[in-house]
Amino acid sequence: MGHVISDKQKLLNRVRRIRGQVEAIERALDDEAGCAQIMHQIAGCRGAINSLLVEVVEDHIRTHLVDPAKNPEALDAEAAAQLIEVVHSYFR
Repeated sequence: MGHVISDKQKLLNRVRRIRGQVEAIERALDDEAGCAQIMHQIAGCRGAINSLLVEVVEDHIRTHLVDPAKNPEALDAEAAAQLIEVVHSYFR
């Protein structure tokens, strides 16, 4: 995924924040925190992972599925926009 390299630092920063969230879940479990607090942390982590996935999928669509120079059978811009909208709505 060569196109990811252009956003490498941004993606790595997201992954590092997710790592911090997972470590916070681990600490909460180790400290026997309340169920509500742990579930809240898990939901936040899941949301962060979904956001990361959406960003990578959207970039993949724009780079590999829409660019006619790279893919002669590329989607048109409207089809790509609809697909991206579906991806965004699915991971909310």
